[in-house]
Amino acid sequence: MNIASIVGRSVPLFDADVSAREAELKERISASRILVTGGAGTIGQAVTREFFKRDPRALHVVDLSENNLVELVRDIRSTLGYGSGDFQTLPLDVNSRYFDAFIESREPYDLVCNLSALKHVRSEKDPYTLMRMLEVNVFNTVKTARMAADMGAWKYFSVSTDKAANPVNLMGGSKRIMEKFLHRESARIPVSMARFANVAFSDGSLLHGFTQRVMKRQPLSAPEDVKRYFVTPQESGELCMMSAVFGENLDIFFPYMEGELELTRFSDIAVRFLKSHGYEAVRCATEEEARTRVEELAPQGKWPVYFFTSDTTGEKAFEEFFMGDENLDLDTYDHLGVIKNRPDFDSEQLDAFEEGLSHIAAAPGPWDKREIVEWYLRLLPELSHEEKGKYLDGRM
Repeated sequence: MNIASIVGRSVPLFDADVSAREAELKERISASRILVTGGAGTIGQAVTREFFKRDPRALHVVDLSENNLVELVRDIRSTLGYGSGDFQTLPLDVNSRYFDAFIESREPYDLVCNLSALKHVRSEKDPYTLMRMLEVNVFNTVKTARMAADMGAWKYFSVSTDKAANPVNLMGGSKRIMEKFLHRESARIPVSMARFANVAFSDGSLLHGFTQRVMKRQPLSAPEDVKRYFVTPQESGELCMMSAVFGENLDIFFPYMEGELELTRFSDIAVRFLKSHGYEAVRCATEEEARTRVEELAPQGKWPVYFFTSDTTGEKAFEEFFMGDENLDLDTYDHLGVIKNRPDFDSEQLDAFEEGLSHIAAAPGPWDKREIVEWYLRLLPELSHEEKGKYLDGRM
């Protein structure tokens, strides 16, 4: 399956930038002890592979998903082999005493990369999953940034999202809040980040769902009014690696390639995906019709699809990588843009946000989502969140 062509792309984004700096990448990475948290997700695995290719002194990968870590090891051993450094994967929760004990037992790391994230807008639907999102996306990030500073690492990298630019949902808002907290942490350790497009066919994504639906002989469903940018899994790893190694303090890297990286509709991708699997898409008027027609259409080389207009909370019609007041460098790299930041934060506001959320977490249930959203708005008055009472869990 040619991922790039399915999402409407014809050439790799970052080949020229990576190739031009390969010698320095190899030199910096091979001399480093590297910790990757959240390393078993699609982006985390891609970043881990990029580091492993360049044979670091140590590469330790932490994630809650034991099964995905097993697959990561099998994938690397089956393609890249072994290398000379210390490569380990550990199924640990960053917010646990087991992780703390592990860190205390190891030599300091030179580079710490945080790929942990709750990334789905659907996870903001209730106060409990929303609080978990804030714990992972904001407070675990602060914890690992401080850990990296304490051990004298030369860089802390954390992944952000394009949804942090002019956020309309609480997931994107959580990453924007994370960026604000990292502005404060950058006084102790150089920090760089990356905002990027949807990673095509990443675990849990709608495109990954297309693969599952065909495998399970189920119809495809997608919005026809939502457009997104897409990068391949390898490109997501390259983007994060470039930011981690070359980003200056508070730089945020993002993909930039006029004429090649274009907003693409999910419904168009669904049609191309089915074509790549030998099927013609047949539009159905309802979910029920689509559910009942697979066995009829599949023998004819056709597949039922249901396309709809999005009406769920937090969906943005299009994505953007930067905001109008951010300072951009579009010249240093061929196909990488860089948002150049200077530290800009209000410690009292950040402390109040953390204390407010801690107070909610310490209280017995039930929790009130509105109270959490109020804390969001104190830190992000520009957040244009509209609660519609509908989430993607209500869709096929």
